[in-house]
Amino acid sequence: MFDFEGISMTHFFTDNWEKVKNFQARPDDILIATYPKAGTTWVSYILDLLYFGNDDPERQTSEPIYIRIPFLESCFQEFSTWTEMVDNLSTVPRIIKTHLPVQLVPKSFWEQNSRIVYVARNAKDNAVSYFHFDRMNMVQPEPGDWDHYLEKFMKGKNVFGPWFDHVSGWWEKKQTYSNLLYLFYEDLVEDTGREVERLCSFLGLSTLVEEREKITKGVQFDAMKQNKVTNHVTIPFMDFKISPFMRKGKVGDWKSHFTVAQNEQFDEVYKQKMKNTTVKFRTEI
Repeated sequence: MFDFEGISMTHFFTDNWEKVKNFQARPDDILIATYPKAGTTWVSYILDLLYFGNDDPERQTSEPIYIRIPFLESCFQEFSTWTEMVDNLSTVPRIIKTHLPVQLVPKSFWEQNSRIVYVARNAKDNAVSYFHFDRMNMVQPEPGDWDHYLEKFMKGKNVFGPWFDHVSGWWEKKQTYSNLLYLFYEDLVEDTGREVERLCSFLGLSTLVEEREKITKGVQFDAMKQNKVTNHVTIPFMDFKISPFMRKGKVGDWKSHFTVAQNEQFDEVYKQKMKNTTVKFRTEI
């Protein structure tokens, strides 16, 4: 379960939490679940294009992706309550995103047999990306330097809890819940088109090859980084002078942050924390 020591939760799990717990999912809902900074926006954009890219092209330029695909459990003063935003979605299906660990996902998603796409990213790159996100995210406390942050990450003292429990918990759920597709960030980087095809198969979409290729091209990292409806530049509490929301999107950037000693320590912690799960990650491709 969560350990929120030292973390300000002003914008998360406040009065909104009861609404989240009691949220009523629908059978045709699609939930995108990730640990923070593991490809949430990427997969959100892919699914939005697959379902609405042709039928509603204006949607792709008129509304930011975080409005089209609301963040279920978040509650920011700058926006309406996100559960209300989800309830007000007129799209079919409703595409929703969450960073909740599997045990805190509203029960209605399981009861309605909603489809869920989970995206996991290797721990080292995830830690680096989360560090830079917390530096520019003004609603969270200053993360401190990299050394301090990595120690905190290894102890699981981040919003949404330990990375180790998050990815392994969802992996175990996959074994018993057939409507869950477990994707890896590294696979998306390696061959985006292949993973788009996997998504289409899972969702039962008969998308033309030409359309899949067009989507694959449009969701490449550099294209999304320049796209104002996907790069989060319009969110008022993110300081892009410190770091962009979409920074590098690479596999293996951890090598430019971890010292040799940090890498050895992390590997030991990882081995202990992940000893009881079969999920495997690649830290380079």
